[in-house]
Amino acid sequence: MALLVMKFGGSSVADAEAMRRVAQRVVSAHRAGDRVAVVVSAMGDTTDDLLDLAGQIASGTPPEREMDMLLSAGERISMALLAMAIEQLGVPARSYTGAQAGMRTDTAHGRARLLDVQPDRVRRTLEDGAVAIVAGFQGISTDDDITTLGRGGSDTTAVALAAALGADVCEIYTDVDGLYTADPRIVPSARRVTRITIEETLEMAAHGAKILHLRAVEYARRFQVPLHVRSSFSDQEGTWILVGRPLTEDTMEEPIISGIAHDKSLGKVTAVGVPDRPGAAAAVIGAVSEAGVSIDMIVQNVSTSNAETSDISFTLPETDGQTAVAAVRGLQEQMGFSDVLYTSHVGKLSLVGAGMRSNPSVASRLFSALADAGVNIEMISTSEIRISVICDQTDLEAGVRAVHTAFDLDTEVEAVVYGGTGR
Repeated sequence: MALLVMKFGGSSVADAEAMRRVAQRVVSAHRAGDRVAVVVSAMGDTTDDLLDLAGQIASGTPPEREMDMLLSAGERISMALLAMAIEQLGVPARSYTGAQAGMRTDTAHGRARLLDVQPDRVRRTLEDGAVAIVAGFQGISTDDDITTLGRGGSDTTAVALAAALGADVCEIYTDVDGLYTADPRIVPSARRVTRITIEETLEMAAHGAKILHLRAVEYARRFQVPLHVRSSFSDQEGTWILVGRPLTEDTMEEPIISGIAHDKSLGKVTAVGVPDRPGAAAAVIGAVSEAGVSIDMIVQNVSTSNAETSDISFTLPETDGQTAVAAVRGLQEQMGFSDVLYTSHVGKLSLVGAGMRSNPSVASRLFSALADAGVNIEMISTSEIRISVICDQTDLEAGVRAVHTAFDLDTEVEAVVYGGTGR
């Protein structure tokens, strides 16, 4: 008898019919002898609808505390409806809010981080032979206020619950049949990945793949939680994310390309003519960090016009662009650099796989494919298992398709996207 945590995204519980389909899947696992805890997201576009309502009611920036109270309602609706659907099938079910399930967080409304998970009520429900259903994306702060974990936070709820319960596996149900070598909306010939390491999954999630939330993957690696990504619309096996084990036993030293991630929501900031002295980069990046902006790729080059200065460029979420520009401009007079430039609509393509650094042919093949597709590279970043490039957003999709073909990742079978969102 296994202990399963099953997480269902918004497209999987989008309406009454979808809710009944999920209930059937949960009941089947329960009747097979497994103990089952479920984590649910809000139905379909509920969160977006609530955000729109808040915008109609409150001009400017609504109070963060009240926004969390509002947005957490979507998951509570899902959990109650799913409990009813499961009860209709003759299996006892009890639903719990994040607070009732023991999800303790810090006080950062809208982006709270988990501090502790004490799922005592969930554990007692499972011991009683019932299905426990937990509202994802939310918790309760050290100030006893309702908090939300940020977009994609239900994935983190599910993995954290699985870790606290000692679950055998955390199953992430979405509207595609697992992880693919590229986004199947852009590359219909993308291949489903049957097994992938947690490290490669981290790189994919960090660089634009939307199936799994980055914080959830980080949590799974830290607490060694096996993940299984599947579709709630089919019985396909999906993708197993391996924790603490090699990808295969017979790969030797050949590079294994797991997939291509892309991100079209970036901007680029460049501080021009920064004095080339120790501490300059620390000051620029530190100011951006203090403004609460997360930086992705960073490149520092000696200026072509003055050997005593350098240009510092970095990418970041496009929504944080103006905040970062203001933070860097605040240093301009003090440090004496000449200008701050901002470019929106920046795209990032990341090739992820094992053994890449020791195989120089991988980089050559990547750059040749992009050149043949007419894609100009603006920045490059590498790790042991990833090469990322920055390009113009308008070239990104063509670049993804070209690289996917160049590395022989295409299949003749078109990938199916059941719900259209990828979550």
